[in-house]
Amino acid sequence: MQRRQLIQAATVGIAMPSFVFAQDKYPSKPIMFVCPYAAGGNADQRSRQIGKFLATALGQPVIVDDKPGAGGNIGTDVIAKAKPDGYVIGMGNFAPLAVNPTMFKKMSFDAARDLTPICLIEKGPLVLMVPASSPFKNVKDVIAAAKASPGKLSFASGGLGGSHHLSGEMFKSLSGIFMTHIPYKGGAPATTDLLGGQVDMMFEQMYSAAPNLRAGKLRGLAITSKTRSQLFPDIPTMAESGVPGFEVQNWQGLIGPAGMPPAIVKLLNETTTKALADPTIKEQMLGQGNELGGGTPEQFAAFVKVEAERWGNLVRSANIKPE
Repeated sequence: MQRRQLIQAATVGIAMPSFVFAQDKYPSKPIMFVCPYAAGGNADQRSRQIGKFLATALGQPVIVDDKPGAGGNIGTDVIAKAKPDGYVIGMGNFAPLAVNPTMFKKMSFDAARDLTPICLIEKGPLVLMVPASSPFKNVKDVIAAAKASPGKLSFASGGLGGSHHLSGEMFKSLSGIFMTHIPYKGGAPATTDLLGGQVDMMFEQMYSAAPNLRAGKLRGLAITSKTRSQLFPDIPTMAESGVPGFEVQNWQGLIGPAGMPPAIVKLLNETTTKALADPTIKEQMLGQGNELGGGTPEQFAAFVKVEAERWGNLVRSANIKPE
């Protein structure tokens, strides 16, 4: 009898840890939030903002870890290869999810297979800008000049395959013009040369463009969204400016590795949606000219699929290759 009781006690003692582990409520430890871009940029700032809200709402620290490089591929690969238990999540962006799968010959992850879209966070338009001293007053002026002298006009970008670059490629494709692309290592140096007149124009994200537009240093010719921005209602859309079908939005959302438990995906989606309704977060995002995201994981997944097909076609037709 004593021996049987000892065996039973030992068995319970062995089984107890796994029982307790199985009953652990998510999250029961810190969460790593991977940002695939450098510290200080918009993706990093939004990651920290959303991460802080998640930490408060879920009751566990959320640690933002910036892992930039390869157009967002390095950080996104970390997310894709993580254990799908919800303790490694991160920011999924326009380039690594919708552009890079076609632009790069070899990828260390499959964006469609190895990731779980959780919640769209925001979409942000870009603005076609020229220096204040530019002779171009509208998009039609640019098209006319480009057709008169193919290749003479130049447009800057923050690097190959980003929204700056692809906006220019779409402009060329839809308007039937040819311009010379000048890639820079980031939007800031590209804007510096635009201000100095070394390049003719640039598509820049609204939040970065706003200060120079307000100061009168740059002139906004058109916005890339379907509708005009409340921040700059006098700037027409590209479609209104004579380029029908033109729409570009730089976007990002919360993602995790493939195979995450549906209950965890649901919790993270609902909590992120609450973050987008937070007055401080909402005001900042709208104040930058962005559109609020939200919606279900399934809607975000469908959105990413459409974007990947759309930009994949443009990358192939324009023969865009990484540096």
